[in-house]
Amino acid sequence: MQKHVLAIDLGASSGRAILGQYRDGQLGLGEVHRFPNDPVAVGGELYWDFLRLFHEIKQGLRHAGRVDSAGIDTWAVDYGLLDGAGRLLANPYHYRDRRTDGIADRVYESVPARELYARTGIQYAPFNTVFQLCADLWQRPETLKQARHMLLLPDLIGYYLTGQMGAEYTNASTTALLGVHTRGWDRELCGRLSLPYRLFLPLRQPGSELGVLTPALQEELLLPAVPILSVASHDTASAVAALPLEEGEECPAYISCGTWSLFGTELPAPLANEEARALNFTNEGGVNGSVRFLKNIMGSWLIQESRRQWEKEGHSLSFSDLEELAQREEPYRSFIDVDDPVLIQPGDIPSRIKSLCARSGQPVPEGIGQVTQCIYSSLAMKYRLTLDQLGQVTGRRFPLLHMIGGGIQSKLLCQMTADCTAIPVEAGPVEATALGNIAVQLIALRALPDLAAARRCIRRSFPVARYLPRGDTLQQKIRYLQYQKAVLPPKKEL
Repeated sequence: MQKHVLAIDLGASSGRAILGQYRDGQLGLGEVHRFPNDPVAVGGELYWDFLRLFHEIKQGLRHAGRVDSAGIDTWAVDYGLLDGAGRLLANPYHYRDRRTDGIADRVYESVPARELYARTGIQYAPFNTVFQLCADLWQRPETLKQARHMLLLPDLIGYYLTGQMGAEYTNASTTALLGVHTRGWDRELCGRLSLPYRLFLPLRQPGSELGVLTPALQEELLLPAVPILSVASHDTASAVAALPLEEGEECPAYISCGTWSLFGTELPAPLANEEARALNFTNEGGVNGSVRFLKNIMGSWLIQESRRQWEKEGHSLSFSDLEELAQREEPYRSFIDVDDPVLIQPGDIPSRIKSLCARSGQPVPEGIGQVTQCIYSSLAMKYRLTLDQLGQVTGRRFPLLHMIGGGIQSKLLCQMTADCTAIPVEAGPVEATALGNIAVQLIALRALPDLAAARRCIRRSFPVARYLPRGDTLQQKIRYLQYQKAVLPPKKEL
């Protein structure tokens, strides 16, 4: 059997249209269109340029030509509001916009933090959809009054491609508005927060058909009625679906490396107890009803945003240039908590990193190489801390760590992760998100029988690099203690 399917894969810094070609049990990829995804600051607020993104998506479809199907995945939590006629009321806000500052505290007055977690299983982040919608309710009530539907970004794109509305489950599960056990919209929660329940559309599972290209788009792009399939539309759900596992292999600990580092494992059922809440783990929906039990860690964003700052200052450096500069510097000299709130907003990240190191009494990194090395050292140690916490809360031991996604192009980060965690790291594939998107389409088209077969196909079709821990074990333990002292709050006396 031979199939050609298109993955429309939008990340927080770029978008791609990637053609998946399946034949005789082998899968190949070809990028047909790539475009930047830069947020736009207007009047002190931060938005996604949705109209430009949709234009670029149409170009991706046009360049791909005739395909058997297409599917869309994006980041989570952000959405567009539509009026009764299906018109977009405003450009979607960027999750890094400051409108949600302080919103969580107001929400917790109606639904305490412990109860919100017990109901939804979703970790705290200031930009969770529940907080964004409450910001709409309190800051622009006239817009929410006009709104009839809320569509998360991939659903919004799907609507404008097909004219059909719906809510894909894996992405909806990230909103902190779904019941963690019922796996449906929590009507009571919405009522207590005064969020209009009419906004929330029926859920659909990965693998179902959303619709076909509208007649207008068929005419504009000179394409037939291409089926648009509902894939695991949260990009992390797609990436996890592409884990290259052998038959019968238990899901290891994984890191989906991109703008964010998503560190976790796959569970058959939610784990939403108090220990999981205290450690800020999240329960998100996966393919076939699985649970992505993971923690969001600030990832390549720190490198991406630092590079933007250095470009403003006149330094034209590629990511490989930055890695080479970092390798010249002493590792593990200074540490930051990569999830410190001061690092969320765009801007001068290198200066903020220096301030954090000075505040904690550590050597202050000077120059581009030292700042970059500080980021890599801090990320690798954060992975070690999260691995320990994951084992603690799940009661499992993880002898292997699998890294997937664009971030694994940094061999330095992969090796430092193996060194810090003291377990082997397998890295690959780079295009995990697109592959998971494609895999779900191939299952829906019956080219592959199930997810396990898709993962085996990915394993034999794409290389996986292996990194073994290096260095002195005792020295690594000492560095880990230094990291914890630098970034963790002191323990309270009993």
